[in-house]
Amino acid sequence: MRLFFSALTKYLFGLLLVGALIFLPAGSLTFFNGWLFICLLFVPMLFLGAFLLIKRPDLLEKRLSAKESEGAQKGVVALSAIMFVGGFVVAGLDFRFGWSRVPTWAVIVASVILLVSYGLYAEVMRENAYLSRTVEIQENQKIIDTGLYGIVRHPMYAVTLWLFFGYTLGAWLAVVALLLRPIRYTPRGQDNQRGKGLRCRACRIYQV
Repeated sequence: MRLFFSALTKYLFGLLLVGALIFLPAGSLTFFNGWLFICLLFVPMLFLGAFLLIKRPDLLEKRLSAKESEGAQKGVVALSAIMFVGGFVVAGLDFRFGWSRVPTWAVIVASVILLVSYGLYAEVMRENAYLSRTVEIQENQKIIDTGLYGIVRHPMYAVTLWLFFGYTLGAWLAVVALLLRPIRYTPRGQDNQRGKGLRCRACRIYQV
């Protein structure tokens, strides 16, 4: 029950936060692409969260924990948060002042990319039970080399990069701001790689 309320609280907080970051700068609730984005992001998130709560509560608890212990990673997370806020604020301001116009076909393509990326995101979590949000080595952690992990070294980061391509929000400037965010995954991926190398000889397969 504690996990349920923790997940629900963070979900509602995230929903309200993203809504505020988009619609307050927009100065209007008629920002259609803002509503579209929120639906595309939070509806699948609700179903995925419910699935994890029922089938993989241990993984859900790991995903809810975002406290980094290393100073360098704390800086990366802080920078990511700034980019996150900036992207949504820029999208709202773009709508208010009409700085750019994204064609309907681009919005449709971005929406499809976002949904497909979310599906792959869920698949990565299904494959990897050790998928914590923080950089850490877990007890009895094993190397995953099947499924998407057999194709890409860090599929979670790769999928997240595509996920950001779907964050058009009807504003080209927002795309630029949000696409800067995946840069943070470079040092995180390197730290994950070093951690795996320390704990398991099998990690040599990732160094090819």
